[in-house]
Amino acid sequence: MTEDPMPASGVPAGPGSPAGAATRPAAAAPPAAAAPAAGGTARALRRAAVVVLAAAVLFTCYWRQSRTQPISSDGAANALQAWDMLHGNLLLHGWMLSDVSFYTTELPQYMLIEVVRGLGPEVVNIGAAMTYTLLVLLAGLLAKGDAGGREGLTRFLLAAGIVLAPQLSATSTLLQAPDHTGTAVALLVVWLVIDRARPHWYVPVAVCVMLAWIMTADLIVLLTGIVPLVLAAGARAVRALARGGEPSWHELSLAGAAILAALIGWAAPLLIRAAGGYTVAPVPRKIVGIHRLPGAAQVTFHAVLNIFGANVFGVHSAAVLAFAVLHLAGVALAAWAACLAVLRFFRARELLVPAFAVAIAVNLGAYLITPQILAAMREIAAVLPLGAVLAGRLLAGQILRLRLRPVLMVVAAGYLAALGYAAAQPSVPAMNQPLATWLASHRFSHGLGGYWQAGSTTVDTGALVSVSSVEVSGGRLVPGTWETSTLDYNPSRRSADFVVVQNSGNYATPWLRGAAISTFGPPDRTYVVGRYTIMTWHENLLTRLGRPGR
Repeated sequence: MTEDPMPASGVPAGPGSPAGAATRPAAAAPPAAAAPAAGGTARALRRAAVVVLAAAVLFTCYWRQSRTQPISSDGAANALQAWDMLHGNLLLHGWMLSDVSFYTTELPQYMLIEVVRGLGPEVVNIGAAMTYTLLVLLAGLLAKGDAGGREGLTRFLLAAGIVLAPQLSATSTLLQAPDHTGTAVALLVVWLVIDRARPHWYVPVAVCVMLAWIMTADLIVLLTGIVPLVLAAGARAVRALARGGEPSWHELSLAGAAILAALIGWAAPLLIRAAGGYTVAPVPRKIVGIHRLPGAAQVTFHAVLNIFGANVFGVHSAAVLAFAVLHLAGVALAAWAACLAVLRFFRARELLVPAFAVAIAVNLGAYLITPQILAAMREIAAVLPLGAVLAGRLLAGQILRLRLRPVLMVVAAGYLAALGYAAAQPSVPAMNQPLATWLASHRFSHGLGGYWQAGSTTVDTGALVSVSSVEVSGGRLVPGTWETSTLDYNPSRRSADFVVVQNSGNYATPWLRGAAISTFGPPDRTYVVGRYTIMTWHENLLTRLGRPGR
């Protein structure tokens, strides 16, 4: 038995003494305890760096793919509205919008881009790339849920992979003007809150505010978010009561929040209009007849394939066809997951699973029974991320158990190749860039034209030259009523002295020539620039326009 050494002070180095505390091994504990924390911080930083790098690469690819299609007056109109808001017209006084305003979703995004970039067609390309990058990352994050390890990673990659590579033929829908894709991004954020937050009174409040915010911009959230949430939560509560159990009051509170959000979102545009703000065109309410359902089902089927990048019909390029065939795997996985979600409607622990199944069914059903064309597939844009999230949530475990990861890695490599192929395609100028360049070089400032020549030309010149759209009523020209501002037709504010006629190509406007002469008389001078004819007068044409029909 040995004795504790006597320190120089002559006080024994016992456990409670200062000297003992200074010499015992426990003094080294803090650095040892800090090591795991430092390691965890390093891992978190590495993951953040990977996410940032991946987001940058995705953004670049989507931006390049967006540039493979010309920016039309649809996206240009949104850029002009954001520009007007940025310059003080926050309520968009005088604007007559389409049946979707995007007032609280993409327009604020465009404002932020324009603060940095200014007004131009690139605003639409940058906004689309930002939106789709967020869609991919949010789909993966929502699919991951609270799973960790290999399953969590597989969930994330499976969902993000299905959304990863839009087909070139879907570029104008998914990677250009706002077409409900941004609404899907906002909806995924809402579900992240529902999925990650613990049940508390503030969760339904937050959900109500966010859903109302989205619905103010886009009524499609009724079909993709609000109605599915109410139906899923309500059905599960009814079943619980029927079995003598206790319904989930948290789920019911979320359903109540969604109903309240619908009321607020419906009233908000009316209040904005009453305050002197924008007006929105009515949403068409036609329903196809039973005899047209087979044709509508075919259009719906093709639209789903296109949204998922798997439209193999009418493809003339071998590479694009190969990528489309490969994307059938994503369609199959999403369909499989949707069927599982229906079967597990009442068994799923998460409300997300049944709600997403209802959302897909409601969205596709509404598209089926309304008169649609393939070009209107934007109405089902949310089906892509919703199906991808379900696939990640419900299939990742089975894929790991069946050892299918090597197969999916091969498919993923094909998806990455498709993404690179689309990004490598040559960019094209904006829709009316030659016209915009000529007008600007000849110092024209304001004129009239068809809808597809108006907004695009204005944005192409950075508003140095503005073209306002006109329509024909009774053989005479009247102000346009779709995505236009009534202030642009006020002769005390503006002076228009030319009319643009597009003679050939898509969106040709030969009807404008006769209507312009009937309204203003023979032009004083006429120019022919490529496929365009520019007729000019030495007077303010706005003083002789008729009244719009809307």
